[in-house]
Amino acid sequence: MKYLLGFDIGSSSVKTALLEAETGKPKASVFSPLNEMPISSPEPGFAEQDPEMWWNELILAIKKLKQQTSFKADEIIAIGISYQMHGLVCTDKNNRPLRPSIIWCDSRAVEIGQKAFKEMGEKFCLQNFLNSPGNFTASKLKWVMDNEPGIYSRIHKIMLPGDYIALKLTGEIATTESGLSEGILWNFPEKRVAKELLDYYSIDEKILSPLVPTFGDQGRLGKDAAALLGLSAGIPVCYRAGDQPNNAFSLNVLQPGEIAATAGTSGVIYGVTDQANYDEFSRVNTFVHVNNTDRDPRYGILLCVNGTGILNSWLRKNFFGGASYESINAAASKINIGSDGLQFYPFGNGAERILVNENPGGYLKGLDFNRHRWEHVARSAQEGIVFALHYGTEIMQQMGVRMNTIRAGYANMFLSDVFATTFANVTNCTVELYNTDGALGAARAAGVGAGYYSGFSESFKGMHVIKKIDPDPDSKQQVSEAYLFWKKGLLHFSQ
Repeated sequence: MKYLLGFDIGSSSVKTALLEAETGKPKASVFSPLNEMPISSPEPGFAEQDPEMWWNELILAIKKLKQQTSFKADEIIAIGISYQMHGLVCTDKNNRPLRPSIIWCDSRAVEIGQKAFKEMGEKFCLQNFLNSPGNFTASKLKWVMDNEPGIYSRIHKIMLPGDYIALKLTGEIATTESGLSEGILWNFPEKRVAKELLDYYSIDEKILSPLVPTFGDQGRLGKDAAALLGLSAGIPVCYRAGDQPNNAFSLNVLQPGEIAATAGTSGVIYGVTDQANYDEFSRVNTFVHVNNTDRDPRYGILLCVNGTGILNSWLRKNFFGGASYESINAAASKINIGSDGLQFYPFGNGAERILVNENPGGYLKGLDFNRHRWEHVARSAQEGIVFALHYGTEIMQQMGVRMNTIRAGYANMFLSDVFATTFANVTNCTVELYNTDGALGAARAAGVGAGYYSGFSESFKGMHVIKKIDPDPDSKQQVSEAYLFWKKGLLHFSQ
């Protein structure tokens, strides 16, 4: 038997999946740790994680995978990597991290990016980078330069989280065009590094990692890493991508008009287009998609709401007594659509792009001590997350993105009937939930990169729809009214 191995380096956990290469059937999937990995916040708006923690949890995940299923080390034919986007890892000449990674939900560089957006010219930035420099990787690096000059002076290379994991596996330093685009380090019309932004920030291009293709041999598993993982040295790493482009790949979302969604720690809607479009306020963001080529350009328009699963998790731990997600979902389902007027605004996990990088914090509105119980809070939280995502889809539709069917993995918040049905009703889209996740998608992509699969279509055998939710004519009106009520509160709340 031959297998493909996928890793998904999230901010909550590291997932690993084993896929039967010939049949495309998932063999096993595990994650580590059981509880969420900690996110350090040494100052308000800061969010950091130790890159070595990701590596250690990856080692533990492989051990758990071996406990769950049996396979031989030499049966693994390729490895793929998915990773949390927009993070900054700074390494020295010995490839060791110089400081904790500044991760995706960190807000410290907002003002730096906004200043660059104005001084470089908003039109120039949007036409060349398709985005404001915002709170992305390049601006985070500038923050390090300005605030930690001693660390900055020792930087040999900067990496995204997935680049660092690939380095630990192979010893090779590299990144991709898609990766550079997510850091606002890519000039789209010129198809090169965004030298203009680097020059503005006085960043030396030499500290960027060299480029490798998204699909293809990106290095081989080294002897030391193989010994730690109990795998065979020489296995090729054949794919890497940020978690949202990878989630889209995982769901076979590769062509213009196709839409993917995910609702983990953060919530994302990701639409594929062949046009280099942008939002004039950079509330949603355009990146290079995984299957982009000069002949057939493919871009991903990404809408992100930071406060998604993390809100659900926070409520569970702090207000719901550690109750299971299943019991929370069941309790939420007993409450009427609209949560009897209780409105939750899930903006408590850093600066929100759909709010033009404002960080207003979370907010519960309309609480009535005589009417509302904890079940109302549970439902209003899930509705608030969906409504925030839909607020973003309205921006995407203004950019010309078409939405009829949205694909997602049957996981995380899509396991909740309240969440999934509210999502279908407010967007007026059919929601298809598949037997896949980011780690399985990375494994399939590794098969493409290794040449085991002849093309993309072959790599999706073994994937199927678990659940399909169509908009309910009897509920759509109620949900729409609840959304408009929520949106009215948002406009007041965000002023």
